[in-house]
Formats: sequence, C-alpha cells, structure tokens
Amino acid sequence: MKRTTPLRAAVAALLLTVGLGAAHAGVASAAPLAESAATPSASAGLLDAMRRDLGLTASQAEERLSAEKAAAALEKTARQAAGGAYAGSWFEPSTGRLVVAVTGHAEESEVRALGADTRFVRHSAAALDRSKARLDALPAPAGVAGWYVDPQTNSIVVTVLRAEREAPAVRAFVEQARAGGPITLAEAVQAPRTYAAGTVGGDPYYTGNVRCSIGFSVYGGFVTAGHCAQAGAAVRGWDGSAMGTFQGSSFPGNDYAYVGIHSGWWTVPVVLGWGTIPDQLVRGSAEAPVGASICRSGSTTHWHCGTVLAKNETVNYSQGAVYQMTKTSVCAEGGDSGGSFLSGDQAQGVTSGGWGNCSSGGQTWFQPINEILGRYGLTLHTA
Repeated sequence: MKRTTPLRAAVAALLLTVGLGAAHAGVASAAPLAESAATPSASAGLLDAMRRDLGLTASQAEERLSAEKAAAALEKTARQAAGGAYAGSWFEPSTGRLVVAVTGHAEESEVRALGADTRFVRHSAAALDRSKARLDALPAPAGVAGWYVDPQTNSIVVTVLRAEREAPAVRAFVEQARAGGPITLAEAVQAPRTYAAGTVGGDPYYTGNVRCSIGFSVYGGFVTAGHCAQAGAAVRGWDGSAMGTFQGSSFPGNDYAYVGIHSGWWTVPVVLGWGTIPDQLVRGSAEAPVGASICRSGSTTHWHCGTVLAKNETVNYSQGAVYQMTKTSVCAEGGDSGGSFLSGDQAQGVTSGGWGNCSSGGQTWFQPINEILGRYGLTLHTA
C-alpha cells in the first residue's frame, strides 16, 4: 500500500501496534458450544454493520460471532467423525449451534458426542457432490442462474430465472438434473453478473477503464477477482500511479487473480473501512459454515453484512460458468468486484458477482480465499 493519504497513514500506524507478521428428521440436541471469555471483542464498526444488516444488537452480534467461531472450529472434527456418512453442515442462528447432517445412526451418535446437533438424512455429501459434478458437465442455458449442494434440504438446488422457468431449454436442463439426483428448484428475479465497473472516483484499483476492489493482502501483493483483468495487465492504484501487474488470473471456470505490487506500495493485514468504520484486522482464513454471519468491503458500497447461504455453487454468468462459489445474502454493486469478504477477523474470499444492489437488496457470490492461496502458493498477510 502506498503512503499518501491520512487514511493510509493511519493504516500504517496501526501496523506498528499489531506487527507486520502473521495474524428431514428432527434435530437432536447436545451440549452447548462454548468459547473462552478471553476472546477479544469485535470492533465497533463490524458490530454496527451487523446491527444495520442483520438486525442484531451489539451484544447479540458479539454472541453470534463467538458461537460462529466455535462452530467453525467444530465443523472439521465433526466431518471427520461422520466419515462417509457426512452429509453437510450449517450454523443455525436460532440456536447458535452447528448442525451436522449424517446418513448413519452410529455416526450420528459420535457427532453428537462432540457437541454438535445432528440431522439424519438420506443422501451423503459425497453422493450429492457426484450429482452436482454431472450437472457441472452440462451446458446450461441463460435461464439457469446456478446450482449447488444444499445440506439443509439434502438435495441439489437449481436456481432458475422466474421469467424463464417454462422455457424449453430450462425445462430440459431441470429434467436432466432430476435424472441425476435429488433436486430442489429455486427462483431468481435477476441473472447473476460480475461487479466490475467503469473508471470513477473512490479508493479502488484500475486496469484499463475497469475499476475493481482489492481483496486481501498476501506477501508480495494482493488477491482479487479474475474477471477484472487477465495475467500481464498493468494495475494503477487509487491515485493513478503504477501499482503492480496481474501475475495470474482465471475467469470463467474460476474467478480469482493475484496482483504483484511494485516498490512504493506495501501489504497490510487489514481491510480498509473507507473512513466510515474502523479498519478491520485480518487474523486468518478459517472457513465459516453455512448460516454464519459475513461482511463485505468494497470500493463502491463499503461495508455490508449478511449470512452465508450456500457453498460450492456453480454460478452461470453470461461469460461462462464459475465453480465452487459461496453464496451470501450480502448486497454489492459495480466496482465492488474483488473486494473482501470477512467472518469476524477471518478472511473468507473475494467478491465475484451477484444480482440486485444495496438500495433494494440482493445476493452476492465470492471465490473462497483458501482456494486462491493454494492455487498461486500465496501466504495471507495476517495480524
């Protein structure tokens, strides 16, 4: 990051205090998920965004973040205990607990003993993933917005545009989907689109006449959305000066990219608050479960929050399908592409696209951060 404005100077000063290094049966009940009282409180800005977008008080937001952190830590252990009987999991806001779907009664008992709630279902996650993989191999018409494995319905959810639901091509795709596994139909009023934008003011980065947003700092640069530019494209910073170059980019199929930065800019383990909320520290990249709260920062609409709705969704953009996306109820607008998705202080991914806006609402997808780090061999800059 380049040392220029007071906001950026404040970010640099913050680094001096945190260091530059690393940062359909009923549900069965079990013991509550607990977290140490020593856990640091969330920032006032994050709590305010959760209040505005999720309707929570500050204390409710803190309690939810604590429960979500415990659920994320439990999810990996519960998946291992369930083994081949694992059928997905999600965070249940009404109880503040992780729910794990399983196909075997013995495994159900083991998972409950770990402290998670359980739901007994018919189809394993592996079986549903195979059904989705068969769908991924099919050409999808424009009237199909996307599809994903939904652990709560124990099926593949296929989202179609309301106006195109009866179109022959859409009906044919749905029939092919039904032949390969359990299907639940959902409707969308708009098609998903990416969130790049033409050059306008603000605090973005630019490639040609396209404006996008920085995702997360990694050692040597930052990650962002692949649809913003191809490998080799030059990047200008918010002030128009040379900032770096796209070292790698993938879109469609994926929607991620890595930008290497030039001297005069440096990386920091924070996500900017744009002067409206305090900057947010990034301490890791532990993946939040379905149902968890999540917030997004972008150069157009700044901070907005919502929940994780689905994982591993195939999104059918007009440019082509993108796989392994995470869907959220967070809004976004043009220019927010590539921006940061956070759950508490944990990096989740970079903004890809969606539908709607931040006046009337909508949904947004992100490309998970850990996949990007693994693809390019990058290390997330953490506090």
